[in-house]
Amino acid sequence: MFKKIRLSILLLLLAAVALDSWLDKSRARDWERTLRVVLYPINGDGSEAAARHIASLRRDDFLPIEDFFRHQGQAHGLALRTPVDIQLADEIDSRPPPLPREAGTLAIMAWSLQMRYWAFRVDEYDGPAPEVRLFLLYFDPRQNERLAHSVGMEEGLLGIVNVFAGRRHRGRNNVVITHELLHTVGARDKYDPRTNLPLFPAGYAEPRRTPLYPQPRAEIMGGRIPLSAQRAVIPGSLELTMIGPATAREIGWPGSDQKTAFND
Repeated sequence: MFKKIRLSILLLLLAAVALDSWLDKSRARDWERTLRVVLYPINGDGSEAAARHIASLRRDDFLPIEDFFRHQGQAHGLALRTPVDIQLADEIDSRPPPLPREAGTLAIMAWSLQMRYWAFRVDEYDGPAPEVRLFLLYFDPRQNERLAHSVGMEEGLLGIVNVFAGRRHRGRNNVVITHELLHTVGARDKYDPRTNLPLFPAGYAEPRRTPLYPQPRAEIMGGRIPLSAQRAVIPGSLELTMIGPATAREIGWPGSDQKTAFND
């Protein structure tokens, strides 16, 4: 009897979580009002360089993300004038639960629930409740040549974004943050995970360009600027990226085949 009661309670909790997640995702993708996004900086490696950089962060550092969504929304016919509002929270003295080593469905589900509980527990932001929460883990580039892959989750509208400390990395960091933010509202990767090369045509900013290479900028979910069929580079700023028609449809924006440049 007690086992049945516990199982029933667990099923009710899971159903409530699933319903809440569905409602959050629906509201986030209707684009009838500005999407509130809060960034939570975390010292990812405990380094002094990361600590100094976090102490220097200001909301203005992330305003290019708002500008990017504004210009791209206009290019795709979005009626909302300010699609995204970015706010910066205080530093969090805690690190998110590590991703599971096994990529099985149950392990991912368990980690997702653990991540959502951790985010709820550490969130002390005192402004309006955000729809999307992105946790930015900063690392000293002198000690970390490469960073682990970042993660953006539709479930719970959460993201873990690994970025480098230092002002010179600000532009590239904003590209990574925007990429993961788009994941939370339904965008899919458009690159080959084995090679990191953008997939043609959806991962190209201008797939009809003649000659095709080099591409002038990156499709944001393609992640890189294709310079040839075998070589692509990470864009140094959001000015070198755009949202393509496939990504626009995935996040609920009007589809468009027009060329959409950041500075149009």
